[in-house]
Amino acid sequence: MTGSVDSTRVPTGVGIRSIGVCLPEHEVTNAQLVERFDTSDAWMRERLGITGRRVAGPDEFTSDLALGAFEDACKRACVDPASIDLLICCTSTPDHMIPAVATLVLRKAQVHGVPGFDLNAGGCAGGVFALDVGHKYMESGQYERVAVVVADTVAQLNDPDDRTQHAIFGDGAACYLLERCAGSPGIGRTLLGTDPERYYTAYIERIAEDGRLNRFSGANVTRMDGQGVKDFALCVVPGFVDEVIASAGVSLDELKLIVTHQANPTLVRELVRRLGQPADKAVIVADRFGNTSGSSVVIALAEAERTGRLTPGDKILLLGFGAGMSYGGTVVHWCGSESFSQREW
Repeated sequence: MTGSVDSTRVPTGVGIRSIGVCLPEHEVTNAQLVERFDTSDAWMRERLGITGRRVAGPDEFTSDLALGAFEDACKRACVDPASIDLLICCTSTPDHMIPAVATLVLRKAQVHGVPGFDLNAGGCAGGVFALDVGHKYMESGQYERVAVVVADTVAQLNDPDDRTQHAIFGDGAACYLLERCAGSPGIGRTLLGTDPERYYTAYIERIAEDGRLNRFSGANVTRMDGQGVKDFALCVVPGFVDEVIASAGVSLDELKLIVTHQANPTLVRELVRRLGQPADKAVIVADRFGNTSGSSVVIALAEAERTGRLTPGDKILLLGFGAGMSYGGTVVHWCGSESFSQREW
């Protein structure tokens, strides 16, 4: 009958085929920070839950970490980097103001004939904002394989005299490789939000020289109201989570894992507790790597996959929040490798 719907048709969504990760080799331990600042290992462990963080070296740039994450994602999916149709790079610490870091990643990977662009999505919220952008490009039908790299070297922006920033922030990159997946809805509807009244809760300030602000050059430094970030995460984010899961048509109890931005392990655990969920639903990586800005939620998701905490069909809450204050969330239905085409194109 014309216009009839086949109720047995297998749904097709956009899924995460693989996740690549790249972290600097150099680790800054608590003991090293104790030598530089008036702090203690006990304070960093108890207040923040952090024992170490990775920091880029003098000759290690955002594009280097982004390249490593991109190549790792392709290797894990057993695909040629040149087979992607689009590269999106989310960063707030580009190598140069212009051109895009995505362009430099393509150059370093020797991938030609593929478009690439950058987006700046408010630092720590970028891991979800960027995924939503890549998802929508896939849904357009114009692209079959999209790489979404989230990379930052935020530790370079630490206030030299702020012990807390040095204790919290690390550098890192991660890459989602997106493809169509059969038999699963894949990435769900993403909800995004921005509270402009909290603009100055966390931001990067360009230092004025001779009392005059140079808008396009000069030293940049992080400014952060730690209590303001905590209040936002614990007072605003739980209500937002209710909206995300309602939009997805699931309950918190149905979620296998809650994978959130790694502001710090102590805050992540408290957020999960306030959501009324068991502690073992949390994924923690910031204890070893620090807060790596937008890539932290992607690195945490990769950790869950690589340690066997995810199986096909699991529902995962991805949650990002950061400077702005901007925030985003989505429920992802995890796809198995058999859901994706095995073509090497």
